[in-house]
Amino acid sequence: MSTTVNHAPLLTRPEIVREPVRGQPAEVQKPISPWESVYRIGFLRKGFILLVLAVIWEIYGRWLDNPLLFPAFSETVEALISNLLNGVIPARALISLQTLAIGYAIGVGLAAMLTVLAIGSRIGTDLLETLTAMFNPLPAIALLPLALIWFGLGAGSVIFVLVHSVLWAIALNTHAGFRAVSKTLKMVGLNYGLRNIGLVRHILIPAAFPSILTGLKVGWAFAWRTLIAAELVFGVSSGSGGLGWFIFENRNQLETANVFAGLFFVILIGLFVENVIFATIEKRTIRRWGMQS
Repeated sequence: MSTTVNHAPLLTRPEIVREPVRGQPAEVQKPISPWESVYRIGFLRKGFILLVLAVIWEIYGRWLDNPLLFPAFSETVEALISNLLNGVIPARALISLQTLAIGYAIGVGLAAMLTVLAIGSRIGTDLLETLTAMFNPLPAIALLPLALIWFGLGAGSVIFVLVHSVLWAIALNTHAGFRAVSKTLKMVGLNYGLRNIGLVRHILIPAAFPSILTGLKVGWAFAWRTLIAAELVFGVSSGSGGLGWFIFENRNQLETANVFAGLFFVILIGLFVENVIFATIEKRTIRRWGMQS
């Protein structure tokens, strides 16, 4: 008994080839217009926004016509240039930045110690979470009267509140970044023999650096505004006032243009730190390590 198998011919789907229509050119990517190429540059967009704000400021100041209440942008720039040339604002800014650098460095160091302790043990994690829950909602400037009692009329009281404003933001973001590191990366580090500080340095810090950098930015912002607020009230307690005390003195003397010049210089320092210093750190770390496109 034989079985006959009929092999049906395989049906193949013909490929559809679309011929270009005569008279119509093939699709080509349109060249970028000069406006689009300029628009893609980030600092030019931000500069345009600042220019618009300056124009609005100038128009409103001239319309109000009351320099004692609200000087125009041109008057503020003139006062700023005058105080820059006579060296008053640079000297005051140097005092503020020196105090800020000390408080910021101490805060970063304490945050690193607390975070390493939290990563190393469950008790350390509980300690960090408890301390941040207690002290993070507490405004730093509210501790200044108590700091004056403890440290007296000196720079120590201002540094104390700066450390408080920096510590918890950096510790929280760093700890969150460390906890978000995948177990695979940790196991790779352990397989290479990394333990404790070595594991933190070579595995956890590079992997969690976006969160760490965010904490550093937030801590800087908190510290800078806390410093200016502290100097507005107790800035001369350190023996010579900083930018905050410069603003306070000129307010008492009804030099409103100088007050605006001081505030404007505070903003310029903030923009420089954010868009130059932190941006450079980001380019040399996060983008180089392939964590950001």
